This record gives sequence, structure tokens and C-alpha cells, in this order.
Amino acid sequence: MTETIDFAPQARLVAAVAEGVRDEQLAGPTPCPEYQVRQLLGHLVGLTGAFRDAARKDLGANLDQDPGDAVPELGPEWRADLPKLLDELVEAWRDPAAYEGMTRAGGIDLPGAVAGAVAMDELVVHGWDLARATGQAYAPDEASLGVARALLTPEEGDMSGNSLFGAVVPVPDGAPLLDRVVGLSGRDPGWRPGA
Repeated sequence: MTETIDFAPQARLVAAVAEGVRDEQLAGPTPCPEYQVRQLLGHLVGLTGAFRDAARKDLGANLDQDPGDAVPELGPEWRADLPKLLDELVEAWRDPAAYEGMTRAGGIDLPGAVAGAVAMDELVVHGWDLARATGQAYAPDEASLGVARALLTPEEGDMSGNSLFGAVVPVPDGAPLLDRVVGLSGRDPGWRPGA
């Protein structure tokens, strides 16, 4: 039987952080230099729908768009849309068939199991981005962090200093798992708005 990823705890956490965003914070900076809070939220809405469709193997235009092609727009109904999409993503990845065979995301064909890990990494890392940008507490569960860490950790013998998403930011030995994941994603765990 195919091992599935439990997206529910991380989806609830991202939904709670998004709910805590105040309207006056939407123009604020984030750890993603090219995104304000509003664009980061737009990216979360888009990726949640795309990875829901990837799990369902619904290979339409939603899965062909490279997320780097354009700065994401935030729709007016995002406060209702994001929690709904997160619930749908959780349900879609509960199906063991989501992890079998090939699917597509961001214009790239990839195995379903890899797409599941990428989806979790996106929720973990961008959830941190949003929480940090808006001054909110953020504590993903260990299983979600473990999926992200496994995806981001360079293969043994890789001396490039890069992970899947770019240059790794070193963190001290013994740093919390969240800081290690954030560093592997190419972000500084100490990032603060205005710092």
C-alpha cells in the first residue's frame, strides 16, 4: 500500500496564519524579496489549487503554469478561497492513487510521490514566510517538517551548497528542525520585516 502524507495539520496551520493577516499588512515585505504579503498569499492560493489538481491527476492548464512566470495576484475572495482550497488539497492527497504514476505541477512532469513532497514543502516554507512577514507564531508538526527536510536535503556527496531551491543558508548545529528546513530552502531563519 502506498504511504500517504497527512496534509491536515499543516493545512490547518497555514489557514490559521492566513486568517491572522490584517488588511494593513498586505503591502508588507516577506522573506521572498519579489513578493509582498498580498503576492505571497496569491502564490499560496495558486499553488494550493495546482497541487490539489496534481493529486487528482487533473492535468489542465492550472498545472502548466510556471509559478515564476508572473507575480501572483490576490483575488478579492482569498479569505474564503484559501481555506477551501486547503481542505480540498488535504482530501485529494488522502487518496493513495495521488502518489502513484506521474503527474504535473508548475509545467513539470514528476512522480506523484515527489509532487506530494513538493506540495508539503511549499506549504511549510511559504507558511513560515507568511507567519514571519506578519509577526505570527508558527510551529509546524514534526511529520510535515520531516517531509520538507527530506525533499530539501542535498544528496550525499553533493558539494554545491545548493538544495532543490537554491543556495542553502547555514544554521548552527543543533538548530530547531524548522530553522534547518528554512535554511535548506535558501532563507535566513532570522529574517524579520525591516531587518
